[in-house]
Amino acid sequence: MLRTPVSVRRLDILEWLKNPAAHFPNQRHGDPVEDGVTADAVAEKLGVPRKVAETHLGLLVDLGLLGTKRFRRRTYYRRDEVRIAEVARMFEKGW
Repeated sequence: MLRTPVSVRRLDILEWLKNPAAHFPNQRHGDPVEDGVTADAVAEKLGVPRKVAETHLGLLVDLGLLGTKRFRRRTYYRRDEVRIAEVARMFEKGW
């Protein structure tokens, strides 16, 4: 799931979301650090259509690595640091 050719994109997304203010432009609503970033912002950064970005983001949400927050009609994505640390520990232990 994170070792496929497109997994590099997912890893990039996770890396960018460590410091979203440095990787994404200002948004109309919500703070990128506190609230997360939209699929549109991720799509633009990846250079792909929004639907493709939403697929990557959806998988990361399903894995529990990203959390979501809704503002009006948009979903904002940000890292779930607790879950990411849990997954990292599992891999370190040879899971």
